Formats: sequence, structure tokens, C-alpha cells
Amino acid sequence: MAQLQRLAITPSQLHNQQILLSAEQQHYLGRVLRLRGGDRFVAMEPQGQWWLAELISLQEAQILELMPAAQTELPVEVTLMVALPKGNGFDEIVRHCTEIGVSYMMPVLSERTLLNPSSQKLERWRRIAQEAAEQSERQIIPAIQEVNEFTTGLSFVKSSFLKETDRQYICVARGESPHLLDCLLAEKPQISNLKSKIVIATGPEGGWTPAEVEAAIAAGFQPVSLGRRILRAVTAPVVALSLLAAAWELKN
Repeated sequence: MAQLQRLAITPSQLHNQQILLSAEQQHYLGRVLRLRGGDRFVAMEPQGQWWLAELISLQEAQILELMPAAQTELPVEVTLMVALPKGNGFDEIVRHCTEIGVSYMMPVLSERTLLNPSSQKLERWRRIAQEAAEQSERQIIPAIQEVNEFTTGLSFVKSSFLKETDRQYICVARGESPHLLDCLLAEKPQISNLKSKIVIATGPEGGWTPAEVEAAIAAGFQPVSLGRRILRAVTAPVVALSLLAAAWELKN
């Protein structure tokens, strides 16, 4: 069954054990993959439900059976708060971090953010996350919030991450902050079995301003380092999430 194509669908597409395919999905299945009536694929619902489905036509498919979803999710819920980089850099961040295992992404505007994203960007980012989730056999499709100011993001985190075992980190490029990996490994025994949430904030080109770091600390964030080198704004989120995935998927 592993060779079957995976296709993300929405709950609104399900009707009496049938899947009504969108025009984009019809093009992808019919023109790109060259599937025809009778061919099968795996339908993925955003919250982790999988079904074996069979094409009736390019407009609809029939659900054949419930499938056990592959256990591909990280054992901890991870939110990335990312100060938007310039250009299309956030496209790359969404794609790679979806593959690694992020749960939620919060694009924010910081004082040094150079990008003023258009209203179409959010739709594009969500489509990239969907494609990356299909490719990497994720159980869920990461949620991407609308772009907000950094201070709004801090307020959201402060109100949403309420458990004592939740952790918030802000990555800073200079100073004497402890390494993120050391912090994660130290905290893991205390919170790994408690369904805790972790949020990691990474900055824009030029980094966070001192005032932004202070605001994050006041909101409960701990400053951490990603190493001795200065990373690009598109590299830092990938490195941070990779460290977390490695720390949490270690057997001991």
C-alpha cells in the first residue's frame, strides 16, 4: 500500500462514502499522475484520518475502507513563530518544516521584516503545506495562521500555552544564551509524556531587536542559541525544528 499516491482532502468533500474532487485534484490525478477510473489512492483528512479510495471518475472517488495512518507525527506539538523573510523564503520554510513535523506555523511581522505579503500568500502557503504533508506521509496537515504583528503573536501564545509543562523559546543570534538542543534534552524527561506544546520563534534578516527579545521574555519565552554561526532567516526555523525532532525521537 505504500506505493499509492496520497491526496489531502477536506471534510466538505466527503458525501456518503464518496469524495467529490476539486478541479485542481482532478487535474493532478488525471493529467499529472495519469490515473483513471478504478485506480486507487489514499485520501488524507487534515486531522489524521486516512481512507483507501478508488476513482469512479475524475470527478469523484469511492471510499473503500478505513486505513491505519502511519505513525509519522512528532510526539510533541510544535508551533513555529517565524518572522517573515524577504522574497519567497517563507515558501521554503513551510515546505521543509512540514516535512520535518511542525504542527502550527505563525508568520509574523517584526520591526526588521522586509516583506509585505499579499492576501494570496496565505493560500499559497497552505497549499505548499498540503503538498509537503502528502509527500512526507504526515498524518496531519500543519495549520498556518494569518500574518500578524509579532506582539499579537506573543499575546496569542501567552493566552494559548497555559500548561506548566509548555515551553516557549526565542532563537537569538548573539549573546550567551544556552543552546536550544541542551534546553530540549534537559526538559524532555519532564514533559515528554504530558502532551505538552512547544513554540519556537525565529527572527528576520538582521535578527530580533533587543526590545522584541525583551517582550518575548516578558511573555514567557526563553532566549536560546542555534549555534555559533549566523544563520539565514530561512535556515534558522529548519535547524530549530530539526534539533527538536532529533531530541524527541531519540530512543533514550
